[in-house]
Amino acid sequence: MFPIPLQRDFSLRSLNTFGIEAQARAYLPVAGADILLAVKNSPELAALPRLILGGGSNLLLTQDFPGLVLHMRSTGMTVIDSDEDTVHVRAAAGESWHGLVMWTLAQGLGGLENLALIPGSVGAAPIQNIGAYGVELKDRFHSLTAFDFISGEMLTLDRATCRFGYRDSIFKHALRDRAVVLDVTFALPKKWQANMHYADVMQELSQRQITAPSPQDIAAAVIAIRTRKLPDPAQIGNAGSFFKNPIVSAAQRDSLLAQYPQLVSYVQPDGGYKLAAGWLIDQCGWKGRSLGAAGVYEKQALVLVNKGGATGKEIAALAQAIQADVQERFGVRLEPEPVFI
Repeated sequence: MFPIPLQRDFSLRSLNTFGIEAQARAYLPVAGADILLAVKNSPELAALPRLILGGGSNLLLTQDFPGLVLHMRSTGMTVIDSDEDTVHVRAAAGESWHGLVMWTLAQGLGGLENLALIPGSVGAAPIQNIGAYGVELKDRFHSLTAFDFISGEMLTLDRATCRFGYRDSIFKHALRDRAVVLDVTFALPKKWQANMHYADVMQELSQRQITAPSPQDIAAAVIAIRTRKLPDPAQIGNAGSFFKNPIVSAAQRDSLLAQYPQLVSYVQPDGGYKLAAGWLIDQCGWKGRSLGAAGVYEKQALVLVNKGGATGKEIAALAQAIQADVQERFGVRLEPEPVFI
């Protein structure tokens, strides 16, 4: 007998931060690998398309989902061991990412503070290789456990195996639609050093008259910055930054800089340059504009919002219009961060 009854024709509105109304043909909360194995062994359920859902903060629903939504609901956070340099912390996939950050700080452990207030779940974090204010998940990652829908076995993946890139990982490629993250282990430094490379963070700390910040101070600064810049999904539907910051060659960056001296760019280890997508969108006049019920947030051009009753197709149409304008003006292609369903 299947361990948890399926829910049919299930509304996903409350499970995506855009607040878009869409239905799943079937829905099942997942507390552990036993449920995933039961799905694999069920001829009916194994034949359905699958959508693995965490916090729903990196998702754009443009239609009803004709398959099975597996909603990761597992919980648990613990310090598992330590060595001379690091403390290893393990968290279940269903835990809130921000909840994990705050929990580690409460344990006196630094390392994740620059990633405070990023929406979503722990299990989704390595898939996207989330990052903010000079830190990416890969910088603090040790390993993870995942369920393999092909073999029905458990996988343990280290950092190298995950093939992390800019908002990218193996879960978007070879393991896409195959592996489900169950828990993630982080390596947090015992000899913590503040990462204040971003001007926004330095300015916030300066305003607070903090010259030797603690991890808690960095987290508080990041939370304050994000709260000012980004809308609360509980108040207005959004998925945070909608587009990736594009990376271009040095030659293309220099050409753009000659035309636009105020261009915002950051040199990369390979010599290329990361451009600020929000700046590009703002220069095209999109900040604060709307197409129907889909809009661009008035405080941050990188954020698309549901102003009330927008459909996923309307959000997608707005994104496409922005992409077209940026491409035409700057010759740069913007790539969305959220997964389109």
